[in-house]
Amino acid sequence: MKFVVSSTDLLSHLQAVSRVISSKNTLPILDNFLFRLNDNELEITASDLESTLITKMVLENATDSGSIAIPARILTDTLKEFPEQPLTFEINLDTLAIVISSENGKFSIVGQKGTDFPQLPTVKDDKKTSFNINPDVLQSGITKTIFATADDELRPVMNGILVELSHQEITFVASDAHKLVRYQRSDTGAGTDSSFILPKKPASLLKNILPKEENEVTVEFDDKNAFFRLSDYRLVSRLVEGNYPSYNSVIPENNPNKVTINRIDFFNTLKRVSVFSNQASNLVKLQLTGNQVTISAQDIDFSISAYERLKCQYDGTDMEIGFKSIFLIEILSNLPTEEIVMELSDPTRAGLLLPSSKENEDEDILMLLMPMMINA
Repeated sequence: MKFVVSSTDLLSHLQAVSRVISSKNTLPILDNFLFRLNDNELEITASDLESTLITKMVLENATDSGSIAIPARILTDTLKEFPEQPLTFEINLDTLAIVISSENGKFSIVGQKGTDFPQLPTVKDDKKTSFNINPDVLQSGITKTIFATADDELRPVMNGILVELSHQEITFVASDAHKLVRYQRSDTGAGTDSSFILPKKPASLLKNILPKEENEVTVEFDDKNAFFRLSDYRLVSRLVEGNYPSYNSVIPENNPNKVTINRIDFFNTLKRVSVFSNQASNLVKLQLTGNQVTISAQDIDFSISAYERLKCQYDGTDMEIGFKSIFLIEILSNLPTEEIVMELSDPTRAGLLLPSSKENEDEDILMLLMPMMINA
């Protein structure tokens, strides 16, 4: 088996799929890339059993077909040091010897049998749901929600993004029980009512490869696995099993107190004031009165405190509410508009943060943050 490939082209494909490889693989074979050559098409696979990412390259100069597992770290580390040049791979499938010839030298590696690499799961036809989605919509849905996923071993369903499909729209939801994000698109319908929970790791893999995608992404899933087919990549992910909590029931409906405020000013003020908050609680207080908000924090243990006033548009009764500053800062950094609206009912109920205007009429984004007890 022999082929010639551009060093930088191969490296960019390997770096994209190598993100799948875990540093704590249970099977030694998973520390390798699976190279499968068929005529002039090279397919490269990386997996951690939960997620598998496959990319393909069309080669102009290739002979024979076959498959071999090549050590991932040594191959990527070597390719990083090459300037752009053609490399010749000569692979003996009987001895598993791999010789990479460059312009000025030769590099020898020993591979493993390609047949030892885990087989891809398949989607059961009787339970299959499939739909096509614009890559920008999928990218936005993941980017806007992934930061709100949890790391909760006891409730694995919270560690992923809920993708809820209906005939008219698609909804992405993530929550860690402190904050919740719901992102809806009304310009994308799946033609079916269904849902799945996409784990955090494959979601972040998609986030990295979707920006270069120009064609629609085909998604197929059953009760166990989801397949995402892009032009140059295929991602297979084991889904999180279980029922996602009823997120609509925690979104408060009557919120008479509304604050409209410049997002950047609010964000920067919070970052300054939160330095003075208690390190354990990260509590910041918002005191709303008239057309201003006073943002304050203190750490009694170290006798430090800070407050800053900001102009805002406030329609409601005077109130004081506390939030965990790191969560509030995270939400503000993920809202897209210059001005945001905070909708509050009282200091014990969740606050809603929304963009003040829509950049895209088909997009609806809502972020929710649970308050903290001020006198705790």
